[in-house]
Amino acid sequence: MSTPLLSVSGTSISYGKVEAVRSVSLEVGDTEIVTIVGANGAGKTTLLGAIMGILRQDGQMRFAGKNIAGLEIEDRVAMGLSLVPEHRELFGTMSVEDNLQLGAFRIAKATAARSFERVYALFPRLKERRQQLAGTLSGGEQQMLAMGRALMGEPRLLMLDEPSLGLAPLIVADIFKTIGELRAAGVSVLLVEQNAKAALQIADRAYVMELGNFILDGPAGTVAADPRVIASYLGFQHADASG
Repeated sequence: MSTPLLSVSGTSISYGKVEAVRSVSLEVGDTEIVTIVGANGAGKTTLLGAIMGILRQDGQMRFAGKNIAGLEIEDRVAMGLSLVPEHRELFGTMSVEDNLQLGAFRIAKATAARSFERVYALFPRLKERRQQLAGTLSGGEQQMLAMGRALMGEPRLLMLDEPSLGLAPLIVADIFKTIGELRAAGVSVLLVEQNAKAALQIADRAYVMELGNFILDGPAGTVAADPRVIASYLGFQHADASG
């Protein structure tokens, strides 16, 4: 791979004296989908939080060739990093359009208008419900809104934390279809997901995380075929996926 868009090297993250992530290294290339799969509590969300600047970390982090280890969240956003958190964190008493507008706070009006068009093209349902309060949307629509808000700032790398959580299978399929469309539109994706089957089907490369460490990484197809991954994360689903 050429110079990666995101490079994490030797990163450790602690909560007090408890080390939640232990000296991990990870790369995401331009227009690449990379997934981190693993059980709940493995450290996946913690790692995303450190990359976004929410949590302190020890180690090296570079984005678009620049050292971001000491940067504030706002500066990382301005460089093109964006995170859709696990719980979405929408403003339920505000409209869909107002929630999206918040994602465009740092960009020019003309650019924001283009971003609205782009988000509504990706998520036509949001356009239909643009005056509806975010708190009245279905779970799938709320996930679309959270992703749309993150995309309003035209990020180069979108990080998604458990986007399929609590959603019906048909909605999950829609969400993952959209993730694939983002890559085609030039956006890189770092995807944290417990639904290993769906994540490995869409990703270019994958990392498997257990107890704060990466125990396996490589092309997504190779990782999906690993007996440890089949036993721990895919089970009988793997036969369905290959058949």
